[in-house]
Amino acid sequence: MLASVLKPVDDTRMRGKFAETLRERPGTTVHVAGRQACSTTATPGVHQHSIFAGTRTSLARLAAQWRYWQLLRRLRPDLVIVHAPELLPLTLLWQRLGHGRKFLYDIRENYALNIATQGVYQGLVRRWLAAGLRRIETWAARRASGLLLAEESYAEELPFLQELPPERVAILENKYQPAPGETLPTQPRPHPAPHEPLRLLFSGTISALNGVWEAVAFTRALAAVWPSGVHCTIIGFCQQPELLQQLQEAVNQRPELFTLIGGAEPVPHAAIVAEIERSHVGLLAYQPHPSTERCRPTKLFEYLAHGLPMLIPPNQLWYDAIALHKAGLLIELADGLGGAHAAAKMQAHFDGTHFYPNGLPKEALWASEGKKLWRLLDSIF
Repeated sequence: MLASVLKPVDDTRMRGKFAETLRERPGTTVHVAGRQACSTTATPGVHQHSIFAGTRTSLARLAAQWRYWQLLRRLRPDLVIVHAPELLPLTLLWQRLGHGRKFLYDIRENYALNIATQGVYQGLVRRWLAAGLRRIETWAARRASGLLLAEESYAEELPFLQELPPERVAILENKYQPAPGETLPTQPRPHPAPHEPLRLLFSGTISALNGVWEAVAFTRALAAVWPSGVHCTIIGFCQQPELLQQLQEAVNQRPELFTLIGGAEPVPHAAIVAEIERSHVGLLAYQPHPSTERCRPTKLFEYLAHGLPMLIPPNQLWYDAIALHKAGLLIELADGLGGAHAAAKMQAHFDGTHFYPNGLPKEALWASEGKKLWRLLDSIF
């Protein structure tokens, strides 16, 4: 069983990658528990269970714990993969109450660092939450059959990993897993035709930290100098109602420049992929921050797998990934001038650059990570 609370049952990592990899083995049945999704896809061998619906601050999160516990008792899984730290206490209890029960902990973020640095919580609450979460993770790490890291940097950042044998830890990056039946392109996305508007894309979680305002400012600045016009699609889920309202107002002021898809509700990943295939440039407009600077975001691999040129901020880890394949340009979108410098650099360099000259990189795909997951499971069972 794969389980989260805030991540939907069709989450790209939990459902699209882990479940699809696990169901490849004959005789394996996979149950996915998580947030209610706007759509579900029936797949042989995979069952989805909604245990949460509502806002992240609602009391429904407590009810999700009870539903998770009921699923554990009813399904009696041979293995649980926990994708959310808030489910660790009940998972540990479930393990203690039965002989031979096994679980893996999928560490998708450095959660304690996020709490300490992202400003969602203040004062003593922030300190207590970060310290309490780290204590639970440390306890779970000692009891888990294995730990899965979404980022290579976590191996150095998380102190409780230092006491574990290396064979119990696997790094499974958020590389791209094509949906069943999806055919990946064989050629990079072409430049727009001379009279075609340049289509920009901001996809994934919509937040200030992820650079949505930098994307808006850059689009406005680029539209003033790009001869054939510019249009930016913003697609994803926003968990901050106040920010979403401000963004909707900005989009409504310039409908010729912006399209907003999703926002208040999670967006099916297939819709994001469709926008990638329609776009000319992807924007990785993240603000510099300790919680993201050492991580390679999911959309980086999505854009690489589809041959979409991208613009990235000054980040050596990301630059190494795109420089190897000539997959984009390093442009400071947050230039303090509303994107004016970034727009000028984009205009000067985009048309003269041949992106992905050696073809699309296969190392951006999940297949290599799936093999590592099975090696870990084979060592456990």
